[in-house]
Amino acid sequence: MGKRSSKKKNVTMLDSDDAASVSSSSSTMRSENMVFSNVEELQVDKDSLLDQYLDALFEKRFATLLHQCLNSIKKGSAKEIALASRVIGLLALTIGPGEKAQEILEESLSPISEALKSRSEPSKISSLLECLAIITFIGGEEPEETEKSMQIMWQVAHPKLGPNVAAAKPLPAMITMVVSAWSFLLTTMDGWALNPKSWQESISYFSSLLDKEDRSLRIAAGEALALIFEIGSLEKFSAEAKGSSDISTDGENGQRQLVYIQGLRTKVLNQMRNLSVEAGGKGSAKKDLNNQRNTFRDILEFLEDGYVPETSVKIGGELLNTTTWAQLIQQLNFLKHFLGGGFVKHMQENLFLHDVFGFSPKKKLLSGVEHRMSGGEKRMYKSPNSVLNKARTQLLNKQRMLSQGKNTGYYAVGSSYE
Repeated sequence: MGKRSSKKKNVTMLDSDDAASVSSSSSTMRSENMVFSNVEELQVDKDSLLDQYLDALFEKRFATLLHQCLNSIKKGSAKEIALASRVIGLLALTIGPGEKAQEILEESLSPISEALKSRSEPSKISSLLECLAIITFIGGEEPEETEKSMQIMWQVAHPKLGPNVAAAKPLPAMITMVVSAWSFLLTTMDGWALNPKSWQESISYFSSLLDKEDRSLRIAAGEALALIFEIGSLEKFSAEAKGSSDISTDGENGQRQLVYIQGLRTKVLNQMRNLSVEAGGKGSAKKDLNNQRNTFRDILEFLEDGYVPETSVKIGGELLNTTTWAQLIQQLNFLKHFLGGGFVKHMQENLFLHDVFGFSPKKKLLSGVEHRMSGGEKRMYKSPNSVLNKARTQLLNKQRMLSQGKNTGYYAVGSSYE
């Protein structure tokens, strides 16, 4: 009886211990499942938070970089100003249209305008003009904003310092960049949006530049004229008498204006015809001479017969074609010059430039599957040594550890508590 009772008691104790063990194991498994479930939820929240943190960090870096560059433009040396101008232009081009590009334009307009007044270093002025053109091209959403930048550029070529102060005569290279940057922005303007009072006599001015000795200046002026003819706003860029602001096509005044414009057009055509067949002089670079001849032959063919020179540039196996003077000026004469060796890279990946040129490059495939990265992923992948990339690596390591924990079951988790 005592033994049977003792055995029963022992069995009961064993059953009780086993039940407790099973209960404890079940509880542990439920607890661990809850942990993993919570981990998954937390991971989703972490991804969302990470995107927010990355966006905030990007915002801070964006503002810091912009203001540092603007400080360099205000107080830096000529070399610092040139480098800062380039960085701001690239920043706008990388970000693309939107609030940030508008902010860049608003913040940069005054410092750039002030820096352009010094006219001390041609390289500095050229960089500032390029920067102003790029940030206006991307961030200027209203015609008034674009014309304001065009006026700032125009004042570099036509300085007005005051009644008793002699303005320094701009160098040919400086005027060339003014005309190129001004023309680049003109490609974004509809003819009807132009203010005729601002640009009357500009054709006469460009015509005078065709007679200058500098070939680069001649070509820039010729392309500006071709663009004006292409957008069909010849009357807005011409005036019979300086100071005349009433352009009409009715009555005696309108007839006189029409005759004047036709005469000016004939003069420009004759100048271009001469430049298209100009003979090389002493010390003349053959390459520059051929470039001039070819350019003015193309312009003449357009003005006389309506044919626009078509160009093709190979971008990663795809052809980027231009079929208008506006595209030609945007692509070959400005963006390609500004981006230099980075032009092809930008044309492959910059969505804004795809829209500008109507260009669709071949899509890159990863393991046969197209992958579209989020904005946060793109920023993290930009630099392998960046803080963002290190954060990404840490996050992936944590995800990998959690995944390994799931695969090995609760024993691995249990062992961590030993």
